Amino acid sequence: MSLHLKQTFEAAVLTELYPRSQIDIYVKEDGGKTTARCVNAATLALVDAGIPMRDYVCACTAGFVEDTPLADLCHAEESGGGTALALALLPRSGNIALLQMDARLHQDHLDALIEAAMTACKGLSKVLDGVVRQHLEEVSVLTRD
Repeated sequence: MSLHLKQTFEAAVLTELYPRSQIDIYVKEDGGKTTARCVNAATLALVDAGIPMRDYVCACTAGFVEDTPLADLCHAEESGGGTALALALLPRSGNIALLQMDARLHQDHLDALIEAAMTACKGLSKVLDGVVRQHLEEVSVLTRD
């Protein structure tokens, strides 16, 4: 997990602004397939800490349920024995920062899963941006008083 997070956030954090520095990201796994949740939590933590990034890193899981590609799988869907993938995306550029699969999948089905995950990540990016902007407005109002 730590290697995945390192490689994922190297694509987003503007490390050139911090020469000879180290940015540590700590997440606590709650067991199982938590990569997407950890990436989203780390993104919000970096934004809250004021670390400049190229874009939000938004992550989502995707898998098949009865031959239908679904995004943002719940625990039961992830545990159902089918193929699932985790995808982290830099939404503005469309660059994939992480793609992780734990099982085999026929190449013909890969594009459908990636498309479902990318669409969900772009939607998540809009939600994250709204929440971050709202938080900044609230903090700026509190600091003005």
